[in-house]
Amino acid sequence: MCNLLFYLLLMLCLDSGVHHVVGIGAGVNYGQIANNLPSPSRVAILLRSLNISRVKLYDADPSVLLAFSNSDVDFIIGLGNEYLENMTDPLKAQAWIEQHVEPHLPQTRITCITVGNEVFNSNDSRLMSNLLPAMQTVYTTLGNLGLDKQVAVTSAHSLTILGNSYPPSTGSFRQDLAEYLQPLVSFHAQIKSPFLINAYPYFAYKDNPEQVPLEYVLFQPNQGMTDPNTNLHYDNMLFAQVDAVYSAIRAMGHTDIEVRISETGWPSKGDTNEAGATPENAGLYNGNLLRKIEEKQGTPAKPSIPIDIYVFALFNENLKPGPASERNYGLYYPDGIPVYNIGLQGYLPELAMSSATLINVRP
Repeated sequence: MCNLLFYLLLMLCLDSGVHHVVGIGAGVNYGQIANNLPSPSRVAILLRSLNISRVKLYDADPSVLLAFSNSDVDFIIGLGNEYLENMTDPLKAQAWIEQHVEPHLPQTRITCITVGNEVFNSNDSRLMSNLLPAMQTVYTTLGNLGLDKQVAVTSAHSLTILGNSYPPSTGSFRQDLAEYLQPLVSFHAQIKSPFLINAYPYFAYKDNPEQVPLEYVLFQPNQGMTDPNTNLHYDNMLFAQVDAVYSAIRAMGHTDIEVRISETGWPSKGDTNEAGATPENAGLYNGNLLRKIEEKQGTPAKPSIPIDIYVFALFNENLKPGPASERNYGLYYPDGIPVYNIGLQGYLPELAMSSATLINVRP
């Protein structure tokens, strides 16, 4: 009862005192590699205040899925790489879905499962070999349970799968991955599921800041480049990257698979050797990106298909390994304060000390 009263109080505060932004159209990655994040129930209210209705998880955290019950938020949930071998077994795949998916339907809208994440970044041939069988088994299992029409199956890939990306019309997958990607792409075409990429123009700029124009990667006015084979003009790197993936898929004989961006973003802080990782650049990248999404822009090669994007990430995650940038991709600090101002002034309810006392402590 106490929790119910607290929740109703928060809803009253939210509805009476917060300016709601128009739905931004983008999805958001909700990573949780941190020890200072707000509870999922508080995050649910934050996202509601922002009118964000699409969320991507890297697992199937039941506390998150429960907190978003009856919230009209569409979820992508993740099956980590450590599960792939088990997911090739129909009995284990069914057990996973019965435990992690079915209990939350239909009150929480799970619309997609990503089987594995950036599998081809590893040098693990067994992991690579298990990806497609795992996806096939999960898809078949969803069908057997009557869920294949509402829950799609896909995987997310980094752009290291490309052997060539410039100009975009000559995009191709790496030859050493062809044995895995050819049947994988065919499976996507068969089940009509999107091909997901994690695309970060930031990486290209960081690795070569003297040669890559900052304006080109931040969606600012610039001369851009014209593809000599198609005469299509590109004024930003992200759209060029997407069209390079479309070209790579076409080179494998398919033109009916939609490419979507499962991750993109820009860090607000980095190590001394991480050029461009500043709040100003992060604000420009994500602010300009959101405007392009709002305008329903497509890429030069696919102008009639508004690009589908999940921004990385909702919060800074203080326990992520690697360089400083990895811990500073968030739109928000864990207390709900924006890392930089791009107009996303949301509402994160304060912590409850009791049913009548609210506090907010900055980690």
